[in-house]
Amino acid sequence: MDEDLQQMSKDQLIEEIKKLRAAIREHRDSTGQDLCWHHPKLWGLLPEKIDPKISVPEWPEFMKGCIRYRQSLEEQNR
Repeated sequence: MDEDLQQMSKDQLIEEIKKLRAAIREHRDSTGQDLCWHHPKLWGLLPEKIDPKISVPEWPEFMKGCIRYRQSLEEQNR
């Protein structure tokens, strides 16, 4: 899956790491609805491309996931 890394020079690897770190920091420092679980911009940094269309669960299941996510944030902030 990460065979492309074998072909990169040291300088290319460093640039790749900097790009990934910047994206992770951008996500980490986001707030509000930007923290939603759908992150095609972040996923786009991977060499394997995926269809950005996603399967969205029905509202009751979707809302359960939102509640679990919010509860997790509460627990982490204690």
